[in-house]
Amino acid sequence: MKKILFGITSLTLGGAEKVLVDIVNKLQNEYDITIFTLYPNGEFEKAVSKNIKIFSLYNKPYNEMSKLEKLMVSLKLLLARKNIYNENIKRENYDTEIAFLEGPITRLFSIKNTKTKKIAWVHNDISKVFGNNLKAKIKGRYDNKIYNRYDEIIFVSEDNLEKFKDLYTDIAKDKLKLIYNYIEAENVKEKSNSNLDIEFEKDKINFVTVARLTVQKAIDRLLKVHINLIRDGFIHNVYVIGEGPEREKLENSIKENKVQNTFKLLGKKENPYPYIKNADIFFLLSSYEGYGMVLEEAKILDKFIIITNTAAREAVADYEKSIIVDNNEEAIYNGLKQIIESKVKYEASNNSSAYDNLDILEKIKEIL
Repeated sequence: MKKILFGITSLTLGGAEKVLVDIVNKLQNEYDITIFTLYPNGEFEKAVSKNIKIFSLYNKPYNEMSKLEKLMVSLKLLLARKNIYNENIKRENYDTEIAFLEGPITRLFSIKNTKTKKIAWVHNDISKVFGNNLKAKIKGRYDNKIYNRYDEIIFVSEDNLEKFKDLYTDIAKDKLKLIYNYIEAENVKEKSNSNLDIEFEKDKINFVTVARLTVQKAIDRLLKVHINLIRDGFIHNVYVIGEGPEREKLENSIKENKVQNTFKLLGKKENPYPYIKNADIFFLLSSYEGYGMVLEEAKILDKFIIITNTAAREAVADYEKSIIVDNNEEAIYNGLKQIIESKVKYEASNNSSAYDNLDILEKIKEIL
């Protein structure tokens, strides 16, 4: 039985993390699988089958570390990667090592080892994921060398693959492959029937999104649009499921603009599906995206969807109950205004979107 190692920053609540859990649980009987994380105690760890081993580099979650500890972690991952790799990974003699997320894990797993196949998984627009400042540009140049060390590089959207090719022109094109995200559709449907701990207002349009509170997801822009719509008399509710570094700033802005009753940060939810199912509209209005796995989940739950024009458009290309708006504040305002004005509530039916997991699984097995 082949020994496979998947690496990811942590198994906290997130799209890539959920995909990884679904993949390893599905493949557990065919491979000897281990998951390596930098940080422990992610919420998804308990969803991983007991047949799959999990071990972490550190014994404390990142958000519980002090500023000094975070600095030391970053320096160690930068300057002592080879030692970390040799001590924690190389000696186990894995047949295949998969860096399942951009950033530190991809750099760590790139350490040379001729006895193992190296695969990198890209879930985002690599040209934007690290920003546009000097530090980001340095990372970009450095990562060009990093990705060259991999045997294969997997992308979850065609758009992200093309952006990668434009950025890293000297990486062999035959290394680059497209595999859409694997999703357990029946699991999504089953969990969506759980009870809610809130009650959506029936006389208002209720929007919901599931996103980390990061710059990428542009929740601050969404909040500005919401404030302007409320001031202009277009009353509606927004519910945001997720946590992240932007939370404090968002909370302050919500209070300053007195929209606590209409713009609600619900925090982490291990099961977001009842919220998606029972809301009127699902939206994902990020500044940039990968494929947007949560959109497939919303489609499975037969929701009406609004997105910005990012790589996520691939997820709704053939989905009739969707709107794509331009990636700017004015277009988002007009798109939401149109929905609110129509006062049409889109209730889920039993016409859930089909999802071809079998083909995706076969592609994953092929690269393993």
